[in-house]
Amino acid sequence: MTYRSDDDYDYLFKVVLIGDSGVGKSNLLSRFTKNEFSLESKSTIGVEFATRSIHVDDKIIKAQIWDTAGQERYRAITSAYYRGAVGALLVYDVSRHITFENVQRWLKELRDHTDANIVIMLVGNKADLRHLRAVPTEDAKAFAEIENTFFTETSALESMNVETAFTEVLTQIYRVVSRKALDAGDDHATLPKGQTIDVGTKDDVSAVKKVGCCST
Repeated sequence: MTYRSDDDYDYLFKVVLIGDSGVGKSNLLSRFTKNEFSLESKSTIGVEFATRSIHVDDKIIKAQIWDTAGQERYRAITSAYYRGAVGALLVYDVSRHITFENVQRWLKELRDHTDANIVIMLVGNKADLRHLRAVPTEDAKAFAEIENTFFTETSALESMNVETAFTEVLTQIYRVVSRKALDAGDDHATLPKGQTIDVGTKDDVSAVKKVGCCST
């Protein structure tokens, strides 16, 4: 097999993590990109992103996954954070019902700031807290069906379904892009490398970080 460098990819997709503070977004990100989990729970300040590449069919898909804190005081970063996103993991904590109740608001904000074709995965995290469960799987599954999103439950701690959640989102984005190319009469295999989806620039990241942690 021919070696390909980290910069060698066929598609670059921006995926955002959204949801209330403390639902485990950062640990989902670190589990997927570095296979790490931290018991030291600290809120993300501002915005961070990490990358990882996967294979879908015979293509290399590079994911640029953005993570930000869920507290209201960070909301000033909204437009730059969502810009160019083609996928999202909307995360709640299965042991805290209020985080599930707030999913509707997060979903509205996401859809207000992104393309109609964005691929959304509703994620019930901390499924390892079985004795503390406050959100029945059936309720979340029903909500996902109504809102036409994908759904899974994960445990970043136990590394359960984390790989599946991210991989499914990236695969579905690839399917959307491929369909668009075919609808346009193009051969998706010959789409220019890295040109398919605009995930923003480093300047966008800098602009987001300049907002800081406590803007109103």
